[in-house]
Amino acid sequence: MTVLTPPPPTAVAPPPHDPPPKRPGPPPPAARPGLALAGAALCVLAAVLLGFAANLTLVGHLQHARDQQVAYDELRKQLALGTAPVGQRSYDDKPLAMGAPVALLRIPALGLREVVGEGTTSQVLMSGPGHRRDTPLPGQAGTSVIMGRQWGYGSPFNSLHRLPDGARIEVTTGQAKAVYEVTAVRRPGDNLPAPRAQGQGRLTLITATGAPYTPADVLRVDATLVTPVQPSPPRQSANGWIGPAEEALAGENGAWLAVFLWSQALLAAALLAAWAFRVWGTWQTWITAVPVLGALGVGLAGAATRLLPNLL
Repeated sequence: MTVLTPPPPTAVAPPPHDPPPKRPGPPPPAARPGLALAGAALCVLAAVLLGFAANLTLVGHLQHARDQQVAYDELRKQLALGTAPVGQRSYDDKPLAMGAPVALLRIPALGLREVVGEGTTSQVLMSGPGHRRDTPLPGQAGTSVIMGRQWGYGSPFNSLHRLPDGARIEVTTGQAKAVYEVTAVRRPGDNLPAPRAQGQGRLTLITATGAPYTPADVLRVDATLVTPVQPSPPRQSANGWIGPAEEALAGENGAWLAVFLWSQALLAAALLAAWAFRVWGTWQTWITAVPVLGALGVGLAGAATRLLPNLL
C-alpha cells in the first residue's frame, strides 16, 4: 500500500517593501551678487591690461602700418594733382585738418620712410610722425619741427639717436624735395645750436628718451637745409599758438570722454558675461564673451593711450 506524501509547501515571497523615502538634500546655494561683481571686475581688469599690451605692441604697429599706407596713397595722389599742402591751409584755402598728410620723410641711414601728418597730438602720432603746426613746412625758411614716437605705434623715431653727423634727411612736400644734413643729436643739457642766418632752413626731429614705454625726456636731432629754400606762404598764426596737447611729452585731456564711454561699454559687457556664465554655461560664455571683451579692451586702451605722452 502506497502512502502519498503531500508536496512541500511553496515558499511565498514576502510582499515588496517600498524604499525608504529619500531625505531632501541641502538647497542649492543662492546666487551671490558679490561674486558676479568680482568676476566682472576681473574681466574688466584683464581686458584693459591685455588691451594696453596689444595697443602698444602688435595692434598698435598694425594700426600704424595701415594708417601709413592710407596716408601715403593720399599724399601721392595730391602730389600728382598738385594739391598737396604748402602751408597752414589747403589748396582750397581751408585750414589743414589734424592728421592730414603734409610730407614724406626719408632717412636713408635708418631705412626710414614715413608720411608726416599735420599736428603733434598723441592721436596724430599714433599714425606716424607729426609736423608741429606753428612751424614752417620742411624746405621753407625757418626751423621746421617734426615729432615721432620712440616705442609705440610703429616706433618710427626709435633709432634717431644713432644718426651720425652729416647723415641725409629727405623731405618731400608739395613744393619740392628738401634735403637736410644732420649737424647734432641733442640730449637734455646739451648746448643749443648756433642761431641760423636769415633766410636759412633747419629741421628738428624730436622724440623721447628713456627705457621702453617710459619716456623720461626729449631727444632732438638738428639738420641744416642744403637745397634751395622754398617760398613760404603767408602764415595766419605765429609761433607758439598751438595747444598744450601738441607740446612734446604731452597728453590729450580731451580723450577723457572717449575713455568714459569705452569703459561703460566694457563694464556692461563684463556684467553680461558674468550673468551668462551662471545661466548659459562655461564654454558657451567663453566663446562668445572673450572676443567682445577683447575688442572693447583694445578700444578702451586705445582711447586711454591718448592721455599718455605723445612721444611714448
